[in-house]
Amino acid sequence: MQHFKNPYLQITVIILCLFIISCNNANKPKDKQIVDDPEQMDTKASENIREVLEFALKNTSKVDDSISLNLAAIVDNFYASANYEPVWSTKETWQPLADTLFNFITNAELEGLFPKDYHFKNLQKLKNKLDTDSLKRMDAALWTRADLMFTDAFMHIIKDLKLGRLQADSVSINKDSALASDFFVKNLTNLIEKKEFTALLNSLQPVNKGYWELKKGIKMFLDSMDKRTYTYVTYPYKKGDIKDSLFFIKMLQKRLIESGVINFADKITDSANLSNAVKKYQKQKGFKQDGKISSALVRAMNVSDVERFKRIAITLDRYKQLPAKMPEKYIWVNLPGYYLWVIQKDTIVLESKVICGKPETRTPLLNSAITDMVTYPTWTVPNSIITKQYLPKLKNNPGYLARIGLKLVNGKGETVDAYSVNWSKYTKGIPYKVMLNSGDNNALGIFKFNFNNPYAVYLHDTNQRYLFKNSSRALSHGCVRVQEWEKLAFYIARNDSMNISSSDTLKYNTDSIKNWIAHKEKRRIDVRNKIPIFIRYFSCEGKDGKIKFYDDIYGEDKVLREKYFANK
Repeated sequence: MQHFKNPYLQITVIILCLFIISCNNANKPKDKQIVDDPEQMDTKASENIREVLEFALKNTSKVDDSISLNLAAIVDNFYASANYEPVWSTKETWQPLADTLFNFITNAELEGLFPKDYHFKNLQKLKNKLDTDSLKRMDAALWTRADLMFTDAFMHIIKDLKLGRLQADSVSINKDSALASDFFVKNLTNLIEKKEFTALLNSLQPVNKGYWELKKGIKMFLDSMDKRTYTYVTYPYKKGDIKDSLFFIKMLQKRLIESGVINFADKITDSANLSNAVKKYQKQKGFKQDGKISSALVRAMNVSDVERFKRIAITLDRYKQLPAKMPEKYIWVNLPGYYLWVIQKDTIVLESKVICGKPETRTPLLNSAITDMVTYPTWTVPNSIITKQYLPKLKNNPGYLARIGLKLVNGKGETVDAYSVNWSKYTKGIPYKVMLNSGDNNALGIFKFNFNNPYAVYLHDTNQRYLFKNSSRALSHGCVRVQEWEKLAFYIARNDSMNISSSDTLKYNTDSIKNWIAHKEKRRIDVRNKIPIFIRYFSCEGKDGKIKFYDDIYGEDKVLREKYFANK
């Protein structure tokens, strides 16, 4: 340890520290201020509010050791516009709006929010003191803290209801991650004047029907929610690593104890007992009772009601990233739900199962619009597939492509003999296209829907239609395969026909599409009235007052839970 060699320097440092502490203490908000006359309480509270905010703005938003304001600058802006007068109480009595706001915070989970984000425990403790202790009720310092926390909580609530808690991403329509100060001031001023609490909060939230359906299901979910926190089991572990495998078994055993299928924790059980415990857990969850550990089983262990609630919160916030008003007609693809909807005036007019990308070749999230359709399309193999799957095999057998029905094409569109290519010199790609001719065996099936996007993905039919019977359908290389492609094509055709002007002509209709398909003709069809398409990742939705959950197939929700809700 380094010591001061100069005693005068040491004394100077001590005096300087004492001076700084003294200055801070001089500006520190009052811990207690008894006011005998209730008529004087508002005046004293107003003076304190100004002082406390001045202190908080200079001290990283801290009011004291246990209270920090989330939006201190915004709270200060509001009070400055209101002469720093208390809002939520008057003359040692709560205003009705304070009770309304406190009840809202208490039940914030019904809104997909977390009470702890809005000073719940501090407000509960403080409100109880002021409600039950006549001496505490005379303390202006307590009324000051209560007023500031209520205002800060209200500002935080309307921000979360309006924007959500997630940062804008590449597909967010609403890019703003901040609101102007006057938004907060106007809304609280409006609340104080009109006293319409529920109407005001509702007006800030999305009008999307799916958003309100999801919220409607929260109460039933909460009524039966298991709020226990369970051990998270990481799987898979490193094969052959004794340390990792032992840690996995310890975590697995702990998790099985929590589910009541094994009853000892002081030692590592043998494989037979562990297998029996796994079978009991499988029986609880409706799995095949084989005693084997799988990714699906571990996923089930890690999906608790606490985690599900966070997924509800994430999904509600994803709705807030959509346009304030959705188009009158649009195509909605929900990847975790494996479905496509055509929505017209808030009504689902067409529904189809879909197949989306595997976790390693994810379907991207995007906003676009259908530009054209193709009957009997050819398939150009993406470069990623060529590099990872085809190139290693071509180095061993140049006839591989022909064997699986593909052809090699140069930049002029000419077919190239694969045996004439020196495959050994290519590692990251090839200067050719790999194509599959149109036909019933084409991977794209017999119909394709194009839309502008930087990922070279599209909607299409498939030659593997039997896969639609699978419950888990993350199986493609990134494009979206549509079971009801014909209904979608006819919907788009009818939409073009209905919206054509009297002076214009349309070169196709449903009959011409049927005719081209019947004759196996390749045709490109320009879509006049481009229908918007949204490809999204919503892992739960509300229906008939209940919430349906889908697998987090790409781990998107897991990432957001860890980033935004890890301490909830």
